[in-house]
Amino acid sequence: MMHLSRALALFLAVAAVSGCDGAAPVQNPAAPFVAPSRALTLKAQDGVTVYARLYPAERTKAVILLFHQAGSSKDEYATIAPRLVAAGYTALAIDQRAGGGLYGPNETAGHVTGKPDYLDAAQDLQAAVDWASVQNVPLIVWGSSYSAALVFPIAAKNTFKIKGVLAFSPGEYFAEKHLVEAAAARLTVSVYLTSAPDAEEVAAAKAVSGALPPGLVTRYVPTDGVHGSSTLIAAKDPKGAETNWLPVLSFLKKVAP
Repeated sequence: MMHLSRALALFLAVAAVSGCDGAAPVQNPAAPFVAPSRALTLKAQDGVTVYARLYPAERTKAVILLFHQAGSSKDEYATIAPRLVAAGYTALAIDQRAGGGLYGPNETAGHVTGKPDYLDAAQDLQAAVDWASVQNVPLIVWGSSYSAALVFPIAAKNTFKIKGVLAFSPGEYFAEKHLVEAAAARLTVSVYLTSAPDAEEVAAAKAVSGALPPGLVTRYVPTDGVHGSSTLIAAKDPKGAETNWLPVLSFLKKVAP
């Protein structure tokens, strides 16, 4: 567990290196949890600048990397990340190059030419893993929709860096069919896997779950839920959000107590 002084030093170092914007903490007045945050930038292997927002916990149990769904941005986690901080986890939400303005501007996508596809965004996820893996605390990756699929090959590639995986509405979203299942079969870490309750999403999640080695997966099918990480956002899932948070926090407590 990281002591307060060490956590603050990490935060200040990131701010200095990345050119923090110095803005006031991002807060959603409708959210039950708030947390200070700062902007930072990462570099993908191909040189693309990946824009991100860091939500540091004072005594962090782990760093959780938050990856968004298609057409979205790091602001998908504007209400989710503060709740993770309240539970003792530092969170880093990134803008992937395959994204858009569903929740707010996607700075990475706005600075990239052409039309990157979902697999192109794997470089952005890897940049976040590279940043987090030198922080000397457990690392957890969290994906939403297409990024819930990408976290499986990313976790398989970074076997000894990642402590746990959370996948919200994963599926075989890529041209190479069974890519996600093949990656899932190589994992050796705990996985939380959930989806919306409709038949198509449940079937897609079940297929990924079935590919995982025995004993690794915690699978949750909500009574009330929506696609991706939005299932934890009260404004998007007013009937189910609070209930759907419970198994998430339980899983995190088990993986990084």
